[in-house]
Amino acid sequence: MATTNTRSKLKARLKQQDIVVAPGVFDMISVRLADAMQFDCLYMTGFGTVASYLGIPDAGLATYTDMVNRVSAFCGASTTPIICDGDTGYGGLLNVANTVRGYEKAGAAGIQLEDQEFPKKCGHTPGRRVIPVDDMVRKIKVAIETREDPDFQVIARTDARTSLGLDEALRRAEAYLKAGADVLFVESPESVEELEKIGKSFDVPLLVNVVEGGRTPQLAPAELQKLGFSLAIYPASGFLSVAKALEQVYGELKALKGTVASEREMYSFAKMCELMGFAQVWEFDRTHAE
Repeated sequence: MATTNTRSKLKARLKQQDIVVAPGVFDMISVRLADAMQFDCLYMTGFGTVASYLGIPDAGLATYTDMVNRVSAFCGASTTPIICDGDTGYGGLLNVANTVRGYEKAGAAGIQLEDQEFPKKCGHTPGRRVIPVDDMVRKIKVAIETREDPDFQVIARTDARTSLGLDEALRRAEAYLKAGADVLFVESPESVEELEKIGKSFDVPLLVNVVEGGRTPQLAPAELQKLGFSLAIYPASGFLSVAKALEQVYGELKALKGTVASEREMYSFAKMCELMGFAQVWEFDRTHAE
């Protein structure tokens, strides 16, 4: 769970030249695995969290209550700071204040807020529409006023590039920066040239969303760093890999009535027991055995 100390460390880390790479976490196993690997930061992906928790599309169907529940569970199981997807703030200005307050109390190191109309849609998917820039500016100002810890990161995302073009997206990002956002996130640039233009436009921490099969070119973190980005999130890598592995092993189970052929490729049962904390359970049982 993020504390004042861990949040301040993340804030300082994002201002360093070396880019921060944050894997997407979407369920408790992914949180525990990523936390054990000592990343500088994790990212709670909306797409993956909604899919794993509710089995529905990330299209504005999950509620604040659904998501803050996951924020609390993920952050409570992690010593690594987690930036959490807060969608549109789940409503108007009062909702934004409640969301920021709830996410911060639940242990998040930061919140991502976006300028989409409600119901929102997942980034890199079609049909995203944005609210007037002044409305989003007010949301960011409310978020900044509401947070209790000044190191709690408010990440302002604009989805304007896909429907209104890059220049409008950059204009919005500038307005959100002036409103107090700590990190800027221009979603779905569609070329290296656009990434370069974003990087040259701002001298503050910039987030880039790396989605395998998405709209944005796939560049190595070192290349993204040279273009001016401070944080690269990989929201889909984990759940896409898990889905592929499940498809393979379930297919084998159905076809061959067993998993002997793929057992060596699986995460070991012993390591899974260790990851989930069974060693402490067994030690407790030994201590309190009758």
